[in-house]
Order: sequence, then C-alpha cells, then structure tokens
Amino acid sequence: MDRRLERWQARRAAHLAALPWLATEGAGARPVRYVSGELLAVDANYDDARSAISAQGKGSGDLVEDEPLPGVRRIRAQGLDVLRAARRVRERVGDVPVGPNHVLLGSPYEQGGPFGRPVMSTAAALAAAGTDAPVRVVVMDTGVWADSPLPASRYAVGDSDYETNVDADRDSVIDSDVGHANFIAGVVLQGTSRARVRIVKVLDSFGVGTELDLARKIAKLDDADILNLSLGAYTVDDRPPVLLRVALDRFLSGRDRLAVAAAGNDGQAGPAFWPAAFAGTDLPWKDQVLAVAAHDGRAVCPWSNTGPWVNIAAPGADVVSTYINHPDFSTGWAAWSGTSFATPHVVAAIADAAQPGGVVAAAKQVRSGAVRSFAGYPAIS
Repeated sequence: MDRRLERWQARRAAHLAALPWLATEGAGARPVRYVSGELLAVDANYDDARSAISAQGKGSGDLVEDEPLPGVRRIRAQGLDVLRAARRVRERVGDVPVGPNHVLLGSPYEQGGPFGRPVMSTAAALAAAGTDAPVRVVVMDTGVWADSPLPASRYAVGDSDYETNVDADRDSVIDSDVGHANFIAGVVLQGTSRARVRIVKVLDSFGVGTELDLARKIAKLDDADILNLSLGAYTVDDRPPVLLRVALDRFLSGRDRLAVAAAGNDGQAGPAFWPAAFAGTDLPWKDQVLAVAAHDGRAVCPWSNTGPWVNIAAPGADVVSTYINHPDFSTGWAAWSGTSFATPHVVAAIADAAQPGGVVAAAKQVRSGAVRSFAGYPAIS
C-alpha cells in the first residue's frame, strides 16, 4: 500500500472517530454507519416507531421530534438503540419506512477500493462549450475547490457549495476528498457539450454526509434533469433508507428525470448499496435510477460492487479529469479510479443522447445501444 493511501486512510479514520454523533454496526467491507439516537419514520408508521421507542423505556419527556421532510418524523433520544427500534417495528408490522439517519460516503476509492489515490495526469480536453446546453445536471457531492482547471464558466455553484473546510498544510488537501466534485464535473464536461452542470455540496471534505442532508437538498431541486450521486451507504438489513426513499420519490415520480448513482467500491457481490440499489426495488420509479458499476475495458473492476440491482457499467479505472491546482499536481489534472467516476460517464452519455424533455428515453437508448457487456451489464465506453 502506498504511503499516500495509508495517510489518507489514517486521516479519514481519525475524522470519523472524532464525530461524536456517528455510530457504526459491523466492520470490514460493509459497515452500516448512522447518526446515533435518531429514528426516522413516515407519518403512517409514527405510532409504530413510538411504540418501539417506548419498549426501551423512553417516554415523551425523553424525546425531541421534528419534521425534516413533509410526511417524515425524526425522533431523537439520548441512549436510544436505533437499530433495535427499527427491527422491532419490522417484526411487529412488516417492512415499513422506519429506520436510522444513515451516514453516506463518497465513492472514489472508499467505500473500499484498494487501488489508491489520484495521481497526476496530463491534461485532456473538455468538450467545447455549447451555445445550447439543454440538459440540466446536478452533481451532489463534496464542495467545489475553486483553484482548479475546471473553468468556473462551465459550472454553477452557490456560495455555500465551495469547499473551504481543510487544514492549512499542503498535504491535508490531497489527503482528503477535496476535488471529488471537480473531478466528476470534469468527466461530464469531457463527455458532452449538452449538459449544464451545477454542483451542490452535501459531503464534507472527507466525503462524509448524512442521509438527512442529502434528502433535504434533493427535496429542494426544481431545476434538474439528471442527478449525479457518486456516494452511498450500506443500510440496516439492506433496507431502503427512509428519507432518501421519500426524497427520490418526490423528485422522480411523474417527471422526466433520472438519478444516476455509484454502485460502490467494496468488491461486494449482492449487498445493496444505496441510493444506487433503488434500481433493484419494486418502486414505481425504479427505472429512473441507474446503478453504475465500473469496468476497465476488459471486465468489471474487481473492486466494483455488483449485484442484481446494478444495471449498467462504465469506465471507472484510471479515469482522467480535472482535479485541483496543487504543487503535487502541477497540471491540475489527475487519474483516479472508482464507481464515482464511472457514474458521470453515464450521465454524459445520456445528456448527449437526450432530446429536449427526453432524458428517460435517452437512458434507455444508451443502455440498449451498448455494444458489449461485462458481468451481464450493458457497458458503455
């Protein structure tokens, strides 16, 4: 293992360990991370959630409640065993939307992939800026690093979506996930001139965020055709995360919209990695979610997650894109690997094929037009 990867792993581990609200079940390749003491429930199952909490000796005076999204309650209590409460609800009333506030990580090389950090690359070329870029792409990810070869004129960003929370020393920047969003946007803009890209910050500088924060940002989207989600998490008993289910339902249902999501980098065959795994559910909008595995031109990468919920593969090994300007990256460009970067390849292909108001049709066209397959998945180049 190279020293930079070791250093990055140590820094992320220290960052996660310092979060007092973070709880973890399991270890190894597929830990479930969640916010301690918080239980989420849709209104229809609120009474079931309260009953499960009462079974742990928690009364009304112990609870703090709010409504993070319309129709969803968040119930907080110190010392609450969230996973036990969620499982008790399922045992009593079946598989209903009650569960923890999961913690998500960006997916460049971890969750899990053993293939290293970005390395400097010679610059490639972005597609020419189109005078008419009809497809609105939103990248929800880390913040934007302003000092980058990604031209500021080629993406939109709010003041709160820039990345500023890093240590002062030079190595701290490249030993974090800074540049992840810049890299993803660069992949989209190399692949098509027909996308207008907006970057929305939902992950911190180490690629860590919560289901609640992501769901809230999705709920506010009214100007997106394709949502790029190069992030994800394993969940309790592989069940769909409550808030993301509600947010994506409202974003996708009855709309010509797509969510394109990374399958994750843990080399797992089968376990659901969310939100990508919504593609394998029976929800009415499942066909509007594309779960993207990574290939290297010969096969699915051994570190890429796979499973029956994955429905397309794209280049994810040694992808070259815009990174950050840094003494160790004199070109500002890097080669990086992960399903994070396979995902925007798919986004670009769909945007390039889409006619006005037709991104769902374009997604079907891209999948059916793939001339080869890996592991049974249609594979684009």
